Amino acid sequence: MKTFLKSFLNIVNKPIYKKNTKIDNKVVIITGGNSGIGKETAVDLAKRGGKIYIACRDVIRSQQDLEEIKGRAKASKVYLMELDLASIKSIRKFSREFHEREKKLHILINNAGVMACPKSYTKDGFEMQMGVNHLGHFLLTNLLLDMLKLSAPSRIVVVSSSGHKLSGINRDDFMSEKSYNKIKAYGQSKLANILFALELSRRLHGLDVTCNSLHPGLVHTNLGRHMNSRFRPIYGKVLKPFYKTTFEGAQTQIRLAVDPDLEGVTGKYFVDCEEATPSEEAQSYETAAWLWNKSTQLIYDKFKKFDLDNKNN
Repeated sequence: MKTFLKSFLNIVNKPIYKKNTKIDNKVVIITGGNSGIGKETAVDLAKRGGKIYIACRDVIRSQQDLEEIKGRAKASKVYLMELDLASIKSIRKFSREFHEREKKLHILINNAGVMACPKSYTKDGFEMQMGVNHLGHFLLTNLLLDMLKLSAPSRIVVVSSSGHKLSGINRDDFMSEKSYNKIKAYGQSKLANILFALELSRRLHGLDVTCNSLHPGLVHTNLGRHMNSRFRPIYGKVLKPFYKTTFEGAQTQIRLAVDPDLEGVTGKYFVDCEEATPSEEAQSYETAAWLWNKSTQLIYDKFKKFDLDNKNN
């Protein structure tokens, strides 16, 4: 009962990170930082003095968002870089270009995502939600780990969801090839986010690079645009008082990115700016290790195909 009451009060109170923490000249990447809670995070961290790189699919269409972020933050060190998390080729290109532009990376926020979309596939044949929400960020993070290690103390922040409780990891049908349920596929991808953060934190032990995951709350964004339209009026009337604004929804990842009190804290899951307990499976080191190995194999197989395709062209 106490846990329920605390969760309910946090939904109503919508906690805000209020410390005036500065991150002058620290280099930050935010995936999906051109919209929603990613944009609010970009504004906040730019105000704190960070050098912000917004990784987005369409840099042309995001120019207006870039100018908005710069204007609201009154900061000039905010940049757009093209990144399509549904494409290994794009992720590798982003990593190469970022390595050419910067020598260090202090904060990586894996914020972008898709939710409950119709069955579809990434450019490399992965189920879209697992491909974008987990595998794309898995590859991106691993390609940037050298810079994060050189920049220690540094932080990796993984945006998950309480939706991780909607599904387990389906080892027999990881890519939903036999059966596809868009809600369960979303839940599995969000569970993968937490397990990825858990395993990565273990692998980075002693290197002063932390990795934590979070649930941002029920936020009013366009992320749920694929949800059944029959229920949208119900969502609007019943849940509207409990929705967070994008500003409120960004607070937990902002705290994880900058709060000095969290230096050295790693492998944890946060809700409403505080450490919380995820599902039992999300705490399984055995499942986290299995997921890491599975993800590595899937990416490695695609790397081989990608390199072969390049040789044939």
